[in-house]
Amino acid sequence: MKIGVLKTDDVRPQLVAEFGEYPEMFAALLKREDDALEFVTYEVQHGEYPADIDEVDAYLITGSKTGVYDDQPWIAPLMEFVRELRRSEKPTLGICFGHQIIAHALGGEARKSEKGWGVGVHSYEVQETPAWMVEPQPRFSLLVSHQDQVVALPPETKVIASSDFCPYAMLQVGGHMLTMQAHPEFTKPYSKGLMELRKEVFGEDMVEKGKESLHNDIHESAVARWMLAFLKSAA
Repeated sequence: MKIGVLKTDDVRPQLVAEFGEYPEMFAALLKREDDALEFVTYEVQHGEYPADIDEVDAYLITGSKTGVYDDQPWIAPLMEFVRELRRSEKPTLGICFGHQIIAHALGGEARKSEKGWGVGVHSYEVQETPAWMVEPQPRFSLLVSHQDQVVALPPETKVIASSDFCPYAMLQVGGHMLTMQAHPEFTKPYSKGLMELRKEVFGEDMVEKGKESLHNDIHESAVARWMLAFLKSAA
């Protein structure tokens, strides 16, 4: 399977040498489950798209510091490409910003949450157990870094997982789009480094609580298996 990574942001320069860019993070996560996977990166933040939507078997939209509502010239073209992915029923994953822009482009809404920032390890309750959810479990935990959330769902969307902080944490749109607010590609050292770099944004107390949460287990491998099983089921 060849996955096209729609890259919507750059890793902070202070962290790139140790952790790589977002496509490398996703490749590291997913190739642990299937070493035969291939990845192609499209810098959509700079207007780069595939010449043909079928250049790859599936797409993955990364996280970004940009909001889906921001006045950036690359946002509208990406929303139109999301709508084309929906029309084409192309297998697609959306992570954090990717989760938000899929919902926003297809008739839902994403915006800054009144609940503020989420950082560190967050846990979610599984609301539905689709056939692609191999080795299902009632709850799972992942690393997060977000203030924006999906607050209204697009048509034909199921809520797969939720929490009190993030009710629309994992969504399935139709039979070919799976999105999630959390970051299965993040590692705990990367999350810690990001929190420390953004201390002025998050505040000292939130960073300390976020760092303390890193003692909790995360289930990135299970979620990676779900992601790949979903893509194969949607192909």
